[in-house]
Amino acid sequence: MTTRAEELQQQAMEAAALADFGDDSYRDGLERLVWAVDNEAGLTAMGRMGLDMQIVALLSNRLQVEDWYARHPEIDEQEIVAPLIGLGLPRTGSTALSFLLAEDPAVRCIRNWESNQPCPPPETATEATDPRIAQAEAMMARRDEMFPRMKTMLPSTATGPMECQQFMGFDFKSQLFQAFAHIPSYVQWLNHEADLVPTYRYVKRVLKLLQWRCPPTRWRLKNPSHSLFIGALDEVFPDARFWMTHRDVANVIPSVADVYLELTQAGSENVDLHAIGAMTADFCELGMRRMIDFRDAGNESRFFDIHFAPFQADPFPTMEKLYAFLGEEFTDETRERMAAWRRDNSLGRAAVERTPPEAFGLDLDALRQRFGFYNQRFDVA
Repeated sequence: MTTRAEELQQQAMEAAALADFGDDSYRDGLERLVWAVDNEAGLTAMGRMGLDMQIVALLSNRLQVEDWYARHPEIDEQEIVAPLIGLGLPRTGSTALSFLLAEDPAVRCIRNWESNQPCPPPETATEATDPRIAQAEAMMARRDEMFPRMKTMLPSTATGPMECQQFMGFDFKSQLFQAFAHIPSYVQWLNHEADLVPTYRYVKRVLKLLQWRCPPTRWRLKNPSHSLFIGALDEVFPDARFWMTHRDVANVIPSVADVYLELTQAGSENVDLHAIGAMTADFCELGMRRMIDFRDAGNESRFFDIHFAPFQADPFPTMEKLYAFLGEEFTDETRERMAAWRRDNSLGRAAVERTPPEAFGLDLDALRQRFGFYNQRFDVA
């Protein structure tokens, strides 16, 4: 009997007209995800269809990546050298920082439209007019209709930087899925049992593809969930350097939970807010404990720390220090482009109605006490 996971793979093969998924590292995560979706998520018919479409799209993208490598094996000769990777807790100003970093014309980020469809790999001559940009804009417009608070909660543009959650999703080990459905068995497996080394190898595989015909090759990446898997990330990117943003967890964790609520409720029959709150606090604590252990194991010199409040007030002293940390020139052109982005994006943002922390079963004083180890380690007020 054909399993649901196999059915989705068949749909992807038909959609892409391809059949080679490469190595089978993705299969365990796919099967566990589909089981959790079918047995735990409580999705509506529309929610189930939407998640199935997402899975098929990820599988189709993986097929296309493998096809490009099969036809152009020289892609694998590309090198990803000393990427700068942002990690830490979500909702700590990391999105704004990633947008500022992306204004440097000498660096490369994963752009929104590339994240959705990395194939065919972009080319310098057509990257500004690629039809996938318009497709990404249309997709964002649909997102704004389905999740009306997201535009303010997580601002994005079609050409702006994106996290590598989609690329991790090609290996089906990603926090991408827990944002859309209640899948506790998958989350438990991902956080405590899954091997993320093949996942990060696949992320590197896609980055090589993207830079092959479209430099520059000095990568600026960002993904808060890397904190949970820092050992695997380091194994694949041993020369990486990191920036880490910090903020009071009483502001962070309820805000992360609210993002999950906004994304989950559109396709779920019933949403357990307390389960969202508990999951969020748990993975944030786990990530910070693993991160501190990693830093204390001889990796402290690879990190640059950024505190939310002073960065929000004036990012440029921080940017100057970050470039000095990297040993790179902070040019006048980069500063002017960053200043222009900040002017265009810091004013006039509509306020969004927030879900109160207690709705998620979160007590702010208890959170601060629980994360005392983090506050003390990084001098978080």
